[in-house]
Amino acid sequence: MSQKLQGRNAIVTGAAQGIGKAIAVRLAADGASVVVADVNLKGATAVAAEIGKAAIAAECDVSSEKAVAALHVLAAAKLGTVDILVNNAAIVPFTAWDDVDLAHWQRILDVNLTGVFLMSRASSDLMRKMATKGTIINLASNSFFAGTPNMAAYVAAKGGVIGFTRALATELGKYGITVNAVSPGLVESDGVKASPHNNAFEFVQMLQALPGKGQPEAIANVVAFLASDDARWMTGQTVNVDAGMVRW
Repeated sequence: MSQKLQGRNAIVTGAAQGIGKAIAVRLAADGASVVVADVNLKGATAVAAEIGKAAIAAECDVSSEKAVAALHVLAAAKLGTVDILVNNAAIVPFTAWDDVDLAHWQRILDVNLTGVFLMSRASSDLMRKMATKGTIINLASNSFFAGTPNMAAYVAAKGGVIGFTRALATELGKYGITVNAVSPGLVESDGVKASPHNNAFEFVQMLQALPGKGQPEAIANVVAFLASDDARWMTGQTVNVDAGMVRW
């Protein structure tokens, strides 16, 4: 790979599998030291072992303020600072509207939106304390643009992530910290393959400009670009990576 991220330190949440794993692997291949964070410590440990000495595994529930604080204490102790935060951790439900109750709604927002806030709060504070001109990359979803059914809470949360990305970019720009979002389409990840969403690929491909099934590595490639100096003049943006399903 390019080694464009040599000497930089990254945290990737939800990195035990799927898109998060692909991002962690790619950032490490480009030279970054990576904290592989996930609520599934066993999975995170396996990914960190696969990456090698450039990775540290950490258990973290991003919806827990205490867990997020502990993760950043670890990152500061092991790495000194955080240059790159990738907010990937999410719960992807398949729940019809009539089955959405307050507990479901709250749980999805706690992880998918509040988790992005908590991680961004802690990482941006550490970046500013260490005078680091870092970058925050949030994983949104093209379901926000499509209004995908059976995902009402998820779509609402990802819309919030896009709005938060724009606002946080405005707040942090004066410190030299960029904030962008990546909006994947349907991706053939471990989680999708084990869910009813796996049955949607044929329909989704009819809406895409490019044929084929999205792969985690395609998302990781764009995240790696946004994490590099090549994207230093970009902030507050949402980049759709969905084979042209959403065109705007």
